[in-house]
Amino acid sequence: MPKILIIDDERSIRYTLKEILEYESYTVDEAEDGERGLDLLQKSKYDVVLCDIKMPKLDGMEVLERAMILVPDTPFIMISAHVTIDTAVEATKKGAYDFLVKPPDLNRLLVSVRNALDKATLVTETKTLKKKISKTYEMVGSSPALGKVKSAVAKVAPTDARVLITGPNGAGKELVARSLHEQSNRAQGPLVEVNCAAIPSELIESELFGHEKGSFTSAVKQRIGKFEQANGGTLFLDEIGDMSLSAQAKVLRALQEHKITRVGGDKDITVDVRVVAATNKNLLEEIEAKNFREDLYHRLSVILIHVPPLNERREDIPSLVEKFLQDVARDYGNKPKQILPEALTYLQSLDWRGNVRELRNVVERLVIMSEDTITEDDARAYAK
Repeated sequence: MPKILIIDDERSIRYTLKEILEYESYTVDEAEDGERGLDLLQKSKYDVVLCDIKMPKLDGMEVLERAMILVPDTPFIMISAHVTIDTAVEATKKGAYDFLVKPPDLNRLLVSVRNALDKATLVTETKTLKKKISKTYEMVGSSPALGKVKSAVAKVAPTDARVLITGPNGAGKELVARSLHEQSNRAQGPLVEVNCAAIPSELIESELFGHEKGSFTSAVKQRIGKFEQANGGTLFLDEIGDMSLSAQAKVLRALQEHKITRVGGDKDITVDVRVVAATNKNLLEEIEAKNFREDLYHRLSVILIHVPPLNERREDIPSLVEKFLQDVARDYGNKPKQILPEALTYLQSLDWRGNVRELRNVVERLVIMSEDTITEDDARAYAK
């Protein structure tokens, strides 16, 4: 049952609000001043707070400011008999969800409370989903090789420096890019991914920069490109070694000037984007072969992070297997299977040319084909 706190120095207002809210089946606590209200907020969890502005000891604005530090996700509905636009704007800037005139209209009050509860529920669900996603994409392992990668990410993420991630297919370059974004100051902004190898060369420019209606035969409407979509966040250019030279030239301009132009357009559009790129190719060799622009390489590789192949960090395999067992069980709605130490030892002895991606596929195969406990015989039968 939703729990609501009323902070107001007027007993009659507290009584009226409590009576209305309890009739709607809410649990209600009262505080006669701001200090008592903050004390209750530290002791109990409330779904919504109704707070008067003009009070002795601490006024409502001070309570709001302190509460946004103590319980930042709790919606505050401010109430006051002396309403001005300036006061309402100030309250909103300080984190208030809504502003009501005292005495509040019954219907207006209940709608505001319901909406605030809905918002609180959405915030909680979003945080839960982010934690699940974050856990799904975490870099698992404690090997020295992976430790170097994690250390580099921790140092680089809070900056806006461009990063070039290198390593073989399936080693986890995307996880590094996600970690860079999640630990950055842009974490609240979008993370937009582009697989440069999966987009035909004639469409890559439209994909990255967008196009205007009528700029080519199939351009029946305006399209917003990935650079614009990533504004305020991070753009992850995966397999950038496969990008065409013409697209490379436009990416270089975007990095230099922080501006892009849509295909078929003549207007410069300013973008605020952090670019993280990844490749499984040796770009220095690609430069020698005239397949990659050297100036773009130097723009992208402010920081270089190399993700080692799984064969160079075999000690991480048991941790990865345990994580994949949990992931597969969650996906299938089953209880996670156990794996015997002998089976793990055998998996550690194999040659993982497909790296972590191959290991994940093998674990899913073992879960499907084995009984409740995965044995060494199972691993030998289904791992390769």
